[in-house]
Amino acid sequence: MAWQSYGLDRKAQDLVLKAKARNKDSLNQSYKMKMAVIYGLERFWGEHLRMQGDREKNSEYWKATWDTLVEIMRRSGVTLPNDPVNADNTKAIQAMSEKLWQLELQDQRAALAVLTQLCDCLVWWTQRYK
Repeated sequence: MAWQSYGLDRKAQDLVLKAKARNKDSLNQSYKMKMAVIYGLERFWGEHLRMQGDREKNSEYWKATWDTLVEIMRRSGVTLPNDPVNADNTKAIQAMSEKLWQLELQDQRAALAVLTQLCDCLVWWTQRYK
């Protein structure tokens, strides 16, 4: 199997430009995303819920990044859950978290590796456009 970039750099640039258009202050989230990857998929995914309401623009940036990861992984043959969830719906949060924790270990590792690289690209583009 040949190496495939999946357009991570291009997707990261697009995410950063859209975040900048929504609210330039959201760009600071790129650095926080890079740091959050080490805590795992469930915590990274859940971060957008924490910001719903009072920091909606930041929440949108995190969610858009998650949606992009889901799309990239689907193209690579790994299906990540991406249920629509609201921060007020505890049962939906629990269900989504369980789906993430039940992923095969190799799929978790692959997704985390791709997410790490995607976040590195986000930081690079953020530094260029800030």
